[in-house]
Amino acid sequence: MGCSESEGQLARTVVKLFLALKLQKNGLVHSSTLIAHPYRIDSLDWIVLLVPPGPLGSRWSAMLRSALPFVFQFPHRKPPPIRPRPPPVRRYASPPAAAGSVPPPLPPSSAYVHLPFCRKRCHYCDFPIVALGSSSPSPRGEAEDPRIADYVRLLLREVAATRAVSDDGVPLETIFFGGGTPSLVPPRLVAAVLDALRGKFGLSACPEVSIEMDPGTFDAAKLRELVGVGVNRVSLGVQAFQEDLLRACGRAHGLAEVREAVGIVTGCEGLQNWSMDLISSLPNQTEEMWEESLRCTIDARPTHVSVYDLQIEQGTKFGQMYTPGVYPLPNETDSANFYKMASKRLSEAGYKHYEISSYCRTGYECKHNLTYWQNRPFYAFGLGSASYINGVRFSRPRRMKEYADWVQKLEDGTWCHESITSEMKDMAMDSVMLSLRTAWGLDLHSFSKSYGKNLTLSLCSMFRPFVESGLVIAMDAERQALHPSEFELELDSENKGETGSRVAFIRLSDPDGFLLSNELISLAFGIISP
Repeated sequence: MGCSESEGQLARTVVKLFLALKLQKNGLVHSSTLIAHPYRIDSLDWIVLLVPPGPLGSRWSAMLRSALPFVFQFPHRKPPPIRPRPPPVRRYASPPAAAGSVPPPLPPSSAYVHLPFCRKRCHYCDFPIVALGSSSPSPRGEAEDPRIADYVRLLLREVAATRAVSDDGVPLETIFFGGGTPSLVPPRLVAAVLDALRGKFGLSACPEVSIEMDPGTFDAAKLRELVGVGVNRVSLGVQAFQEDLLRACGRAHGLAEVREAVGIVTGCEGLQNWSMDLISSLPNQTEEMWEESLRCTIDARPTHVSVYDLQIEQGTKFGQMYTPGVYPLPNETDSANFYKMASKRLSEAGYKHYEISSYCRTGYECKHNLTYWQNRPFYAFGLGSASYINGVRFSRPRRMKEYADWVQKLEDGTWCHESITSEMKDMAMDSVMLSLRTAWGLDLHSFSKSYGKNLTLSLCSMFRPFVESGLVIAMDAERQALHPSEFELELDSENKGETGSRVAFIRLSDPDGFLLSNELISLAFGIISP
């Protein structure tokens, strides 16, 4: 049953308030238009549901109360981590033949290569790295730490011992050198890894080959050499355009090196595709600072921008120093404003917000990262890296000695990954989680084919109030947005058993839906796995 225009407007207000408002308060509060009902989250925390009076309010109150346990099952954080990495490992075995109509796993056409060396560990970093300290190579690369060459030899052994999934010779279409700071590795060693991957798996005619680079770790000659051996995309880890913030993060570079690096990248012949990374919600970061960083980024004219909200991880220096949301870290409202500001400024500058943390010029999406978001399989190599092959996710040890032992077992044929049989509900949750963090959204026809019409209808019904509120957008097969009233009619027809629904995709709105992605995805998880 649909709402009137005035009721729909009120409902939109209700849903936004319900998802945003946490109060340590008990009691009943009245206003001229809304009635507030308290709902206990735990022994200390309450949320107040603001609903209209009368039958509509009763309906909304019951619906929202039933949804709240799922909303607060996960912390209010904006994913993903500081830099793009393969999704966290959940070890899957291939589904049994009777597990449904999910198609068999595809052979990987992407490879992630972890090069763990850094000059120092940044205060927010919890990646597996090796800090070289004073023995770090200069930007020109004259001095070479022997640990780098030793590691690359180990990496090449892993590539050689890895069995290609497909006998049909499916070539690699994307390769991503992440770290660490891969730009510390000499180009000749990067070339050796590329040669090994080419020899083992083959490369497509025009593969995307990305490498992460930090300011102060390369000069123009080194970048030209990397481009000469096959690198055609650079991800530049700037993070901020303020000296104080760079120092606060423990970054090894300063603002002068940032400007120099931008000049080198933009002036490199043969390199048109490059990305800039920024971090928001840093200690003592203000809106003015964030505005300046966005302006400097836009002025640099990268083809791609990634904006990551700072995550405080246990075991990091920031994890010891700070509590999320507590000064000098921005509170949730400030962090949300940073996110909205980035979406607005970058969109106005001609960038497309194609996934929750990334923006690009037309045609410059990061093809490798789309492999993760589209839940496609991929190879991975190196310390702590995670693969997704034949429906199985597995990771390598994060410590160098254990990783060396792991490679030896791989060569000996004695290594066997631990796995558990994948359940259809786990695969469905992965599909929802990854799809809803992209602008493309969830393909309902494909999802229904794989996981059933009933589950698809249940998800659509759960999303109904959020389509009304504008947090979720329903689209037809031509990807044209449907009015909430059209979505209501289509959903009612589907529930009555009628065929031919126009609703083909569901996606989160930008930026409000993306901001609440964890909460909305948590609700979907509650439907898939009650």
